[in-house]
Amino acid sequence: MHESTLARQMLETVLQRAASDGASRVRVVRGWVAETEALSADSLSFHFTAHAQGTSAEGARLLLNLIHVEARCRACGRTYAPEHHLLLCPGCGSTEGEQLGQTGLAITSIEVE
Repeated sequence: MHESTLARQMLETVLQRAASDGASRVRVVRGWVAETEALSADSLSFHFTAHAQGTSAEGARLLLNLIHVEARCRACGRTYAPEHHLLLCPGCGSTEGEQLGQTGLAITSIEVE
């Protein structure tokens, strides 16, 4: 349940921010998740909703965009879309790729009352 743990951590961050801003309710949480993380945005949202029960974020929507991350092969220079964590170049077969974008997940904004 990797998504459950991450959703709980996201909720804790959101609740801390809302409290420091003096907000009484969290309405919407926006963010992104990199496709390289092999995480399900739907599963994260489900777990976020479950963990938010009984908090000021109860009923809040978690809206995550899936971002695409390309890789570049250090051996042949080809740019390609990696499959999850596997940086296998489809051109030369090298595993010496570098990711060219942000990975992980992030919260970009919180709407509160």
